Amino acid sequence: METLVWVVHVLTAVVLIGLVLVQHGKGADMGAAFGTGSAGGLFGSGGSANFLSRSTAVAATIFFVTSLTLTYLYAHPLHAQGVMERTDVSKIVPQVPTGNDAPDSKSKEIPK
Repeated sequence: METLVWVVHVLTAVVLIGLVLVQHGKGADMGAAFGTGSAGGLFGSGGSANFLSRSTAVAATIFFVTSLTLTYLYAHPLHAQGVMERTDVSKIVPQVPTGNDAPDSKSKEIPK
């Protein structure tokens, strides 16, 4: 599931970047007034702006939702384990002998 969300997130980011770069800025309206605009284009005279702005809004919404989904997935992992459950303590902490295995402190000689 996480991989699918990542793929959708990255693809949406690329689409969003492309849509923003294709759109005309506010200064492009002056060029359309002098006949350089695409009045007979694929989307009509004003349809291009509506189509691109709606597509950008949809892509931004999908990007926002996938961002929140990824945040939720990383904050609440499916295999929730604490640090102590993932760590093998026996490899870190030396085993202290107990009972009969404990060395007798009286039998050791102090080196001179």
